[in-house]
Amino acid sequence: MAKTSWWNRLKREPKFATRRKTRCAVCGRARGYLRKFNLCRICFRNLAHKGQIPGVTKSSW
Repeated sequence: MAKTSWWNRLKREPKFATRRKTRCAVCGRARGYLRKFNLCRICFRNLAHKGQIPGVTKSSW
């Protein structure tokens, strides 16, 4: 989980737009972020396995 100080820092508008850091909506992780789902790879995988993300299925061949 991200620290509360990080969440407070994200709420502020950065001096430059390129300084904005994308973070997972569930856990706050900054790395392995998937823009389309607004989640990190770990949370995406957990929610996809539970079937909570519509349109995403586990591939098998």
